[in-house]
Amino acid sequence: MRSHFPFAGKPGNFSLPVPRPLLALLAVFCVAVVLSGCGGSSSQTVQPGATTVVVMASSTANDALVALPLTLQSLTLKSQSGNTVTVFSTPIGAEYIHLNGNPQPLVTTSIPQDTYVSAFAVFGGASPTCVGLHLVNSALISGSTPVVTVNLPQPIQVTGTAMAIDLDLDVSQSFQFAGGCTLGVSAPLNPTFTLTTMDIAAQPTNSTNGRSVGMDGVITAVNAANGTFTANGLGQPAGPGAVWQASINGSTVFSGVNNLSGLSAGLPVDMDISLQPDGSLLATRVAVIDTNTANVDILNGEVLYQGDRPSSLLALSNLAAGAVSENFASVGYAQAASQISSQFPNVKNLPFPAVFQAASATLGQNLLVAANISSAAEFSTNSFPATTVELVPQTINGTVTAVSASGGFTVYTVTLAPYDLFPILAAANAGQSGVPTAPNTVQVYADSSTAVLTPVSTGSVFRFYGLVFNDNGTLRMDCAQIAAGVAE
Repeated sequence: MRSHFPFAGKPGNFSLPVPRPLLALLAVFCVAVVLSGCGGSSSQTVQPGATTVVVMASSTANDALVALPLTLQSLTLKSQSGNTVTVFSTPIGAEYIHLNGNPQPLVTTSIPQDTYVSAFAVFGGASPTCVGLHLVNSALISGSTPVVTVNLPQPIQVTGTAMAIDLDLDVSQSFQFAGGCTLGVSAPLNPTFTLTTMDIAAQPTNSTNGRSVGMDGVITAVNAANGTFTANGLGQPAGPGAVWQASINGSTVFSGVNNLSGLSAGLPVDMDISLQPDGSLLATRVAVIDTNTANVDILNGEVLYQGDRPSSLLALSNLAAGAVSENFASVGYAQAASQISSQFPNVKNLPFPAVFQAASATLGQNLLVAANISSAAEFSTNSFPATTVELVPQTINGTVTAVSASGGFTVYTVTLAPYDLFPILAAANAGQSGVPTAPNTVQVYADSSTAVLTPVSTGSVFRFYGLVFNDNGTLRMDCAQIAAGVAE
């Protein structure tokens, strides 16, 4: 993985030293293969006595790391009868901070019906990344174990026509570094996964019962005859992302294009899906952020720097597709179109001016960027000309200190940990325009559309997923989901 740091040594004491190579290529543990499945396509051939199983990927994390791209080489189950099943054996890359409290389909496969009592995973490349006051640091991995035992709180009973299981990564337990985010921080990466069954509701409404949101990828095929399309999820250089085959129906909401006929190979897409009883994926929202198929290079990440290079910002590339293979990338937005994720139809109802302009993007905001990147331009300028910059949701982990009401919304005052991206970047860039005046606090707005997965109380830590706006120096979030917090 290459890393670009075009703003090293800029004003505000925010320097970005080039880290050492990080990609840990680890040995793959060989296992007996009884049945293998790969890719995310829902068109599986189910054998007699087998069940279609959708494997979801998610994470549980606080805000100590801003990125954790990790490639899984394989996942294996062992049943109480002694049979071993390889769920998948093709490497799949994902960025697990992006999946914090937000499960997304990883693979769909067919598994023999049985009761499975143990599991293990093999992982390859990984690059945990934190942000400190004077640096962006991709941590070094040492002493990692390529084969890890997956925790099963209860045996996994594979039965019925279709079901879902959630492979959740406990980030805090997986990568423990002392002394905060400092240059050269090094620690073992020993992924701590937990595998549980996931309910599939008749009409999924949240992340616990079959709804996945903010799935970003690139369209690879469209089948108008059967009303389906295929998209490759954003991955990492060490491993491609998931492959999603989704169908549409009369309730599917389109943005950027009018209908399925507007989709074509090469278009970047942001979508929401609902798992169906047969294990297939139904797209409930399909948004095309750029209708020019030439702009197939997209990246997703937080704004890390805005400064002396005109019309340019530095984004952390948590996820990437196309020619983008950097951990960090500078993107020029002078001619870029600005937009807000269509995932949040209630933005117009918020009791504050919820606006976003790429030219005034706030440090720490999460963006989805489309660009047409050539290798020549990449190496000659270190800056990619963006065509579209979209504000997309992110997860924050913080303590609720007050609760109020405004314009039909419940408003939670959330205090962030000192290592959170917003206070760290504000301190590193003090005095520059666009820096929040109170970066340690986010006002979180929830309405009847917000999925509240756990009761909220003052003095406790929760995770909030939504769009973050800078309202004249005050950080405000339009919240889609509230979940239990992670210890800070």
